[in-house]
Amino acid sequence: MTQHLSGGPVLVVTKELDPAADLVVDELSARRVPVMRFDMGDFPLSISLSVEHAATPWAGVLADEFRSVRLEEVRAVYYRRPRLPAVSDTIAEPHRSWADEQALAGLLGTLYALPVPWVNRPDVDGIASHKPGQLPVAAAHGLRTPRSLITTDPATARKFCQDVGGPVICKPLMGGPLEYEDGRRTGVPTHVVDPDTIDDSVTLTAHLFQEWIPKAHEVRLTVVGTDLFATEIHAGSDAARVDWRSDYDALTYDTCQVPDNVRDGVLGWLDHFRLNFGAFDFAVTPSGDWVMFECNPSGEWSWIQNRTGLPIAAHIAELLAKGRP
Repeated sequence: MTQHLSGGPVLVVTKELDPAADLVVDELSARRVPVMRFDMGDFPLSISLSVEHAATPWAGVLADEFRSVRLEEVRAVYYRRPRLPAVSDTIAEPHRSWADEQALAGLLGTLYALPVPWVNRPDVDGIASHKPGQLPVAAAHGLRTPRSLITTDPATARKFCQDVGGPVICKPLMGGPLEYEDGRRTGVPTHVVDPDTIDDSVTLTAHLFQEWIPKAHEVRLTVVGTDLFATEIHAGSDAARVDWRSDYDALTYDTCQVPDNVRDGVLGWLDHFRLNFGAFDFAVTPSGDWVMFECNPSGEWSWIQNRTGLPIAAHIAELLAKGRP
């Protein structure tokens, strides 16, 4: 393990309960790298910001009740789905929403101006997370992708199923659970489509249809910088064989090697989007072909480390600790 005895702090921007961030902070502490961890949702109520720009980049202090850092000394930023800034609820609308936007622009805009590595910048992450943009970039970098259709037209969807000539699945275009009024939260799983059931409900929103890829197993490929950590995911139930996220209890895991063409493809994909981290989902066919479904630029990885022992947190910490080129 490399020791980083000097240099500025790493900002860890995340929500309060985040097991993945906990692992990274522990690894940074082991390297004696100073850390300021905070949730943007606490700004400006319990976090203060005072920075000034003259002939140099922004310089000044970000502080909470316990810590403070000089932003010009920051070496890297680890960004993990924090809450958005929120001003006091004593401010009446419409001024409160306006003030929330000012807080976000002031804090996140200042952090964006820092000439340091990110894992990952949320603006870049947001662009890269859209599946319609992911697949052409993957194909351009030599990765095999499933034949896909995005449509709001049921006749087009039925024709796609006919043209594929085999099973077709429907899946969400982006992540995020359904949130019910009673507080329940549930994901929308991938499911196999019966073409005879495709009806006018397709017109209500955009739908993503894809050819079914026969699977020997699936792979979660976590990439940190140029380091690859591949985990085979073996499904033990019918539901998990369609969408492994729907039945975690039926899964078993093993580590595996990454073919050279896949390694080159995912590194090219990340470079295209200027990302330092990505969690890729692949199917491996019975003949051994790797087929990329998607990449989550801020995907979860702590459960993979816990199941396999792969040193993902250590490599994220090392990338952050190196800081500016």
